[in-house]
Amino acid sequence: MTGPPGVVSQTPAQRQARPIRLGPRSVAALALISAIGVAAFGWPLLAESDSGLAHSRDAPWLFAALLPLLLAVVVATIADTGLDAKAIAMLGVLAAAGAALRPLGAGTAGIEPMFFLMVLSGRVLGPGFGFVLGSVAMFASALLTGGVGPWMPFQMLAMGWVAMGAGLLPGPHRLRGRAELVLLAGYGAVSSALYGLIMNLQGWPYIGGLGSSISFVPGDPLPENLSRFLAYHLATSLGWDLPRAVLTVILVLGLGSTILKALRRATRRAAFDAPVTFHPNEPGT
Repeated sequence: MTGPPGVVSQTPAQRQARPIRLGPRSVAALALISAIGVAAFGWPLLAESDSGLAHSRDAPWLFAALLPLLLAVVVATIADTGLDAKAIAMLGVLAAAGAALRPLGAGTAGIEPMFFLMVLSGRVLGPGFGFVLGSVAMFASALLTGGVGPWMPFQMLAMGWVAMGAGLLPGPHRLRGRAELVLLAGYGAVSSALYGLIMNLQGWPYIGGLGSSISFVPGDPLPENLSRFLAYHLATSLGWDLPRAVLTVILVLGLGSTILKALRRATRRAAFDAPVTFHPNEPGT
């Protein structure tokens, strides 16, 4: 049964199964860590001028607080929905692939091919799996490249948001073909650019030696600090964010159809939502 071009009508039995179905505890854990993440990224803009906060004192505490919360998302998901061996295996494979893709660009001009894989995986496997995958893949890539530091929990959280957002895009069971690729390419471009923007927000207040026109000034009105931040971002990072966005679009449009089919085929074969049945009358039982 078909509808408009690019849209496929499916019965509930034909819909793509997902390895993690978000339940109340999973949603609560995601909402909690996202709220803390927003505060962790954005608090410098609201800091009082006499707060005396410095990155060297603050980052270790954020590092210690965010990582357990990220792990709590996984624990809550397991407790809520059951992350079985098949889902863990798929998570390991995709996280390893994402970690291996990240250093291919060697950080040159913002070229990071892992973004397109996170977007496509989040689309097929859903927001819960996408968040866990993005966080784990970024953690693995940091270990692989020696990029462990105070920025790592922020990178994990931001990449988790990127992959989770892809899982929240409309039409996951109906939209197919070119229309879906265009949607994912557009999302990939926006999310990969926003990733650079919020990661700049995390580091900007602590970078010394900047010109006064783009420096963070604690206690200044929010609009003034925001204008300085945007000027800083445009001056220092536009040459990184645009190539990242362009590469993500190219890879999604060029390889997206093949990878989406492979991911959906693997998910169908894994039969994540198939009930386990026992047959006590079979021989040998």
